[in-house]
Amino acid sequence: MKTLEQIHKIREEKRKELDLRTNTKADTREKHILVCHGTGCTSSKSPEILETFRQILKEKNIENVRVIKTGCFGLCAKGPIVIIRPEDTFYANCKPEDCEEIIQSHIIEGNVVERLLAKDIDGSKVEKLDNLSFYKKQKRIALKNCGMINPEDIDEYIAFDGYKALEEVLIKWTPEEVIKTISDSGLRGRGGAGFPTGKKWELTRAEEGKQKYVVCNADEGDPGAFMDRSILEGDPHAVLEAMAIAGFTIGANRGFIYVRAEYPIAVQRLKIAIKQAQDYGILGKNIFNTGFDFDIEIRLGAGAFVCGEETALLESIEGKRGQPRLKPPYPAQAGLWGKPTLINNVETYANIAQIILNGSEWYSSIGTENSKGTKVFALGGNVNNIGLVEVPMGTTLREIVYDIGGGIPNGRDFKAAQTGGPSGGCIPKEHLDTPIDYESLKSIGSMMGSGGLIVMDDTKCMVSLAKFYLEFTVSESCGKCTPCRIGTKRMLEILEKLCDGKGTEEDITKLEKLAINIQKSSICGLGQSAPNPVISTLKYFRDEFNEHAIDKVCRALECKAMAKITIDPEKCKGCGLCQKNCPVNAIEGEGREKRIINQEKCIKCGTCITTCPFKAIGN
Repeated sequence: MKTLEQIHKIREEKRKELDLRTNTKADTREKHILVCHGTGCTSSKSPEILETFRQILKEKNIENVRVIKTGCFGLCAKGPIVIIRPEDTFYANCKPEDCEEIIQSHIIEGNVVERLLAKDIDGSKVEKLDNLSFYKKQKRIALKNCGMINPEDIDEYIAFDGYKALEEVLIKWTPEEVIKTISDSGLRGRGGAGFPTGKKWELTRAEEGKQKYVVCNADEGDPGAFMDRSILEGDPHAVLEAMAIAGFTIGANRGFIYVRAEYPIAVQRLKIAIKQAQDYGILGKNIFNTGFDFDIEIRLGAGAFVCGEETALLESIEGKRGQPRLKPPYPAQAGLWGKPTLINNVETYANIAQIILNGSEWYSSIGTENSKGTKVFALGGNVNNIGLVEVPMGTTLREIVYDIGGGIPNGRDFKAAQTGGPSGGCIPKEHLDTPIDYESLKSIGSMMGSGGLIVMDDTKCMVSLAKFYLEFTVSESCGKCTPCRIGTKRMLEILEKLCDGKGTEEDITKLEKLAINIQKSSICGLGQSAPNPVISTLKYFRDEFNEHAIDKVCRALECKAMAKITIDPEKCKGCGLCQKNCPVNAIEGEGREKRIINQEKCIKCGTCITTCPFKAIGN
């Protein structure tokens, strides 16, 4: 148990010690080697890198150098990442065998290891993290501490003003003042629907009852999404602090974090963080000697996508099968065990302490008129800089894909981006300059969702993409309501027919009618949004659906049943590269003869298309 005076002393002394983390001109001989321990880098041997650094430093008897595990730096495409502070030197794609050179050249001799520096968009080597194009247009609020602190050390969190917001709220603020500040900030729920956070807190506080609950929805199920996971892995105390503030505000003394069991690193760091906060007296009884009690428990989800829906999540916490409840009543009225319950997702909570400390005007000055603050996106797909990005609301899709994401690999053209995962929609090329905010995305048939952003190049089939998302939805449907359980299955069958070359124009009409009916009649938000990928692809890429149904052609060659790869004799130069790379020897011809494809042998893998330097091969 720590007193407030002891916590203040930790904050003051530890911050001086960690000044070099944020100050490149820090007056210190000490160096910190920061090694990313997010899931991506961990899977690429970053734990081995960390231990190798420590072993070498011990063997060489080098003092004043500390090796720190951190959360995700965001630029996952360059991982494992190592950063040296205070110089702010950014080393990319590191391996355990690189540690010796980094210690000898950088730490001992003071020379940057050029070969390990990250390449920027233009191919140039960049030494400093902040000079990389990937970071220049970002603004970190929810990700403020990720990659900066050791997520398993509560003192480091405290050093960067951790739990200061909770202290101020408990000692100086009223619940009404907290609600006003959150409301005035304009923060909206980052889980997908975008409901005003302050309003949700106000409604829950207004409900009568001695027992209320605070819940964190960390059941992140969208394919390609890893925003919440990275926050929990890199800054778990930020979520605990916000939940405690929420508990004080609405009158709750218990909190639950519902997190996917498939996130073992996040779960472990949450457990460590909760234990540390309890040991310090920041969670538990009589917090900061104010008479306020609040504690948090973890509940593990079994991977059901539907449990990301708030009422299904509540059912699961109660030990029941995860199925949505009919609304009303809403969770604010009757949530966990019938008691008023506040539910927000990880990213929403990660903004709370910063709003309390910096004020509502500061936060509302960021973003657009109706979408305030920043948004974290998991940027993936056909983009060079795959990773985690946090940008002000209103940043355009073009800026995210090209200025931050580094553009499309192999010189291909941008075709579309899927936002919101299985519940979202496709944004075509003509809307590249659309600002990313709640209203703008809705106006073009997409949605913010939790923050998955999948980029697709011009080799992707949009009919096949719609089928992919419907396959996911069908497999994840809880089965409670007929429109979602049966309707999505019928939609998938039609998409399978189209991709197999057996579809008709009538099937496209049926597909559209089914999508609209399911939207209108499903019980929960997940069922209602399940047809979105189909509706948006039909809206913007209907010509591809018609080609599948009428011409029996898949221009992207993804639908193998309809693909017929041929070589244009006018463009073929007889170089033989396609023949050398064909895995089934389906290409015939000798010497400088123009090549032809044996259609009986061809497996439509597309290898010949990508290897032909003259673009002579296609559908």
